[in-house]
Amino acid sequence: MSKSSLPPIDPTKTASGIALDPQTLERVIPESRRSDGSVRKQLKIRPGFTPQEDVRRFRGTKQTQADANAPPKGHIIGWIPPSSKEADSSKPLSKSAKKNAKRREKKVSDKKADELVKDNWEDDDDDETIAVAPQKNEAPTKTNGAQSTDAAESLSSKMEKLDVR
Repeated sequence: MSKSSLPPIDPTKTASGIALDPQTLERVIPESRRSDGSVRKQLKIRPGFTPQEDVRRFRGTKQTQADANAPPKGHIIGWIPPSSKEADSSKPLSKSAKKNAKRREKKVSDKKADELVKDNWEDDDDDETIAVAPQKNEAPTKTNGAQSTDAAESLSSKMEKLDVR
């Protein structure tokens, strides 16, 4: 015997529990263990018998064809998976598609430029920090001196902004 003709070691069962016995090649309900520990005997099934659980519902030819052509369960009409979009991008674009792509790019770049422009002149003050001048008790140090010159420069630039003409 060749290996391909041998039945599987663990046969698949139908809905009613009928499996093909690997030794005798008969349809049987295999032995099983009850909850109290006793064992149920293996039951032979007559050839040609199909229990009610295994009988399929009748489907006409048009119904089976419609089922075969139906999209998979949970499919959203019009949605294309991301991997499919990448495959479509390899096709050359038409003139109108190229124009639309340029418009989209321009729209995105315009939005980025708008985000950079501040809506309110008061927003500039929030970003800048004012350096604290040294108190009278503290001795001047290099860092305090540098901070005071930075504070003076930032104060003068603010005064220029506030100058009304």
